[in-house]
Amino acid sequence: MTPTSPLRNAQHFDVIVIGAGAAGLMCAATAGYRGRRVLVVDHANKAGKKILMSGGGRCNFTNLNSTPANFLSDNPHFCISALKRYTPQHFLELVERHGIEHVEKAAGQLFCRDSSKDILNLLLTECDWAGAEVRLKTEVRAVEEAGDGYRLDTSGGTLACESLVVACGGLSIPTLGASGFGYDLARQFGLEVLPTRAGLVPFTLQPDLKEQLAPLSGVSCPVEVTCNGMSFREPMLVTHRGLSGPSMLQISSFWRPGDPLSINLLPGHAVQQELFALRKEQPQGTLAKYLNQQLPKRFAQAFNDLQGWQGPLQGYKNQALEAAADTLQHCTIKPSGTEGYRTAEVTLGGVDTRQLSSKTMAVSDRPNLFFIGEVVDVTGHLGGHNFQWAWASGVAAGNVV
Repeated sequence: MTPTSPLRNAQHFDVIVIGAGAAGLMCAATAGYRGRRVLVVDHANKAGKKILMSGGGRCNFTNLNSTPANFLSDNPHFCISALKRYTPQHFLELVERHGIEHVEKAAGQLFCRDSSKDILNLLLTECDWAGAEVRLKTEVRAVEEAGDGYRLDTSGGTLACESLVVACGGLSIPTLGASGFGYDLARQFGLEVLPTRAGLVPFTLQPDLKEQLAPLSGVSCPVEVTCNGMSFREPMLVTHRGLSGPSMLQISSFWRPGDPLSINLLPGHAVQQELFALRKEQPQGTLAKYLNQQLPKRFAQAFNDLQGWQGPLQGYKNQALEAAADTLQHCTIKPSGTEGYRTAEVTLGGVDTRQLSSKTMAVSDRPNLFFIGEVVDVTGHLGGHNFQWAWASGVAAGNVV
């Protein structure tokens, strides 16, 4: 304790968690049940704002098929320990104990049947039962080491703790209060922060391509998109700004500026063989009719018009049908960029996990300083995986703080 950092007037806690989001609240409840005196502080006026808006307001709170393979990290083995020790089934049991009704949309993706508020209420209830206090509208202005713990200068006065947990998220969706504060704290204590960028985010397009695709705005269709050796087969949505939908959000985490996207509009089809067979069986048939049978009608019509495909199939030589098939299954688009943190669901990069314990989330040379959730360099695929990381990393730290 330094002379310039007196703690006489500070409120003392065993554990202070910065960030009342998914990971922070999970950690606080876990620690509280161990008998620790826990305080969660957040500058926002509501807890769990990202929880509330997630999954279209219904919160995709986990994925039953979540494995370490569903996560991106510069240190890919780091997430294994926490994910193995707190599984999707563990969180599902907690959801069911609270009587929250849920539905499985895509395979393994669990959503609240009614509202994301159910998950936030679960977390706040758990904190209440565990005796963990949640204090909102409390800005942390500075953090410093003090004796064997930490001193926090906040808008609500001076706080002190034995263990400090940083769970204040990344840069995605600044309108919900996202900031780089967690990264600043990491750097302050000598940790490396890997470069960050927006992940699970829609693409923007060059003006001419955006204008070409304008007739398709609002239309969704199943595609397979490939970039940098990764492929996802999920719906694509054309918007007035560019390309969105699950497939585009997924691949955005692997895309880098300047990279092309290869889009297969008819995954699972042998298009060239189908067109050759159709020309033989129905020579008066058209490409437009073929597309109408395979794709949403509005998408099929607009795409056909965009390509200028006209006339019966019998008028198409082999080379022309091969070119049409290639266009349908290897449509190449080069995005101009992404919508950035404004709409990104997650932040890629963050606190380098090589400086953290994979078992406890503690900083290697500071066993009472912890980083959990989105602030660290672990990012899940779309579909409930990022919430599973929040639960697992929160529990890992909560069991030892």
